[in-house]
Amino acid sequence: MPISIHYVLTVLIWGLTWTAIRLQVESAPVDLSVFYRFVMASATALIVLGAARKLPKLSLKQHGWLVLQGLTLYSVNFLFIYRAAESMTSGLLAVVFSLAALFNAFNGWAWMRLRPSPRIYPAVALGVTGVALLFWHDLNLGGATLPAILFALAGTYWFSLGNLISLRVREAEIPLLGGNAWAMFYGAVLLGGWCLFQGVDWYLPGETSFWGATLFLAIPGSIIAFYSYITVIRTVGADKAGYATVLFPVVALSVSTWLEGFEWTSTAVIGATLALLGNYVLFRKPSTRPAAAVTDQ
Repeated sequence: MPISIHYVLTVLIWGLTWTAIRLQVESAPVDLSVFYRFVMASATALIVLGAARKLPKLSLKQHGWLVLQGLTLYSVNFLFIYRAAESMTSGLLAVVFSLAALFNAFNGWAWMRLRPSPRIYPAVALGVTGVALLFWHDLNLGGATLPAILFALAGTYWFSLGNLISLRVREAEIPLLGGNAWAMFYGAVLLGGWCLFQGVDWYLPGETSFWGATLFLAIPGSIIAFYSYITVIRTVGADKAGYATVLFPVVALSVSTWLEGFEWTSTAVIGATLALLGNYVLFRKPSTRPAAAVTDQ
């Protein structure tokens, strides 16, 4: 499958997860909602791969990398982000999370000495400005507390660290599908331990909307989208792959136009245009000029 298809799948699916998350957390506490999501995702992946005899045999060291991946990509980052969402508008949260591409570039240089693409900085500047304009009304509402902003930054940073750990997982020669399945399992175990520590009231929600949303978040939103996203990371690098976090708010608002009657103001249109322009700046192919003809004198 072309890498462009994986990139588009990531943006489209994660753009749709915003609505699913809202439906999920309306029926259950945040921590329990995330726990059920990754229990369903990891169980589905492990059962399917096991039945197909595609589940790899891994060493303890390889499992150690997958525990770290589960800690950063499939548990703690979601706890931080959902905590932020409790006292922060979705618009401001989207602006903070769109910094993931910049965090990826910084962490890649700081931890792995990977030189980021020079295009990442103008692209992220366009993207973050675009997302800010998209949610300009939300930003004007204010109301975000300092702890909420710190939770949002921490969740985005942990997500970025998970992007880099996925590169280490590749270097450890761990198959992508099997590795993701085990990492989600470890994430679910960590989330379950956290729920026990928090004294969460364990129960099974009865609402059909909760389980429909959880199913979507587990299968397309976790198994498929993370498979595509990590494939993009392995192909083009974490800094460029992170730009997907700029584009999925555009998809989310497009869905909101249809489901909730979101009205596109001139500011929102300009914001979406800037976000797409940033994507173009990041991924456009350099122009090639034909060499000047040389004539013999």
